[in-house]
Amino acid sequence: MLQTLVTEFLLLGLSDSADLQNFLFVIFVLIYSANVVGNVTIMLVIWTEQPLHTPMYFFISILSFIDIFYSSTTVPKMFTNFLAVAQAISRQGCLAQMFFFHFLGSTEAMLLTLMGFDRYLAIFSPLRYPLLMTRPLCLALTGLIWSIGFFHSLLHVVMMTRVIFCRGRRVQHFFCDIAPLLKLACSDVRINELLLFAVTGFLVLGCFTLTFLSYVLIVSAVLRINSSEGRQKAFSTCAAHLTVVVIHYGCAGFMYLRPRSRHTLSQDRVVAVLYTAVTPLLNPLIYTLRNKEVKAAIKRVVGRRLGSQGD
Repeated sequence: MLQTLVTEFLLLGLSDSADLQNFLFVIFVLIYSANVVGNVTIMLVIWTEQPLHTPMYFFISILSFIDIFYSSTTVPKMFTNFLAVAQAISRQGCLAQMFFFHFLGSTEAMLLTLMGFDRYLAIFSPLRYPLLMTRPLCLALTGLIWSIGFFHSLLHVVMMTRVIFCRGRRVQHFFCDIAPLLKLACSDVRINELLLFAVTGFLVLGCFTLTFLSYVLIVSAVLRINSSEGRQKAFSTCAAHLTVVVIHYGCAGFMYLRPRSRHTLSQDRVVAVLYTAVTPLLNPLIYTLRNKEVKAAIKRVVGRRLGSQGD
């Protein structure tokens, strides 16, 4: 059989209706803009406000940074395709999109695990916490998870470069992900599928297990606090993080840990829209609406800004 080299792929839109595509274009531009503005605001407030120069807020600023670029990996291409006649992406662009999607996604999963461990230390040993979670340690742990995420994603991309595509160019997704690309392959992709299920699954399950263990230890430590006010304050410091964790692992588990017999690309697209476009927008809202310190810091920054303009 004659095999032609695929130099570009055609991405699937979210809708075939022209009117609906125009509506979705406006919606996703607004969502993406709010995501960038919200997360940049969180980062600037944390960096400029001295009371927020703690490990917890350092990790939150890293989360905001990841969310901006995680959403930027897929969403801008998606809403420009709403207005395009041919929703094409080059082979190199497709692999690059896949790399950054898994790089940032896996790094975020590990970051959430690290944030859970940080909250456990803060509650279990508040007096020793500043000595345990030092800035050099925070930087070292952050560098470690970035490195693991990089090599995890690089492994998938290197293996994907060896795949021969000959079953058309139409990717049944609005961005380049591993599973829909493998549907177009005519070479042996069993190793790719094994890596997707085993390596990515191990990473997701490993991070989830460690995060779950952190919260078991957190609950155990909180229950030993004598005052109800102290217990409520301890739980409130974890509420925002726990909400983000539930959303993140709910989407990741649905995407990558289902049996192949229950794997439908239409369901994947719906879930992918949630965690590539909506979830990065929710994270800054969750951390501001449920966090008194961040809200107070934002008010101080806005107050100083308005005061400087008045002068």
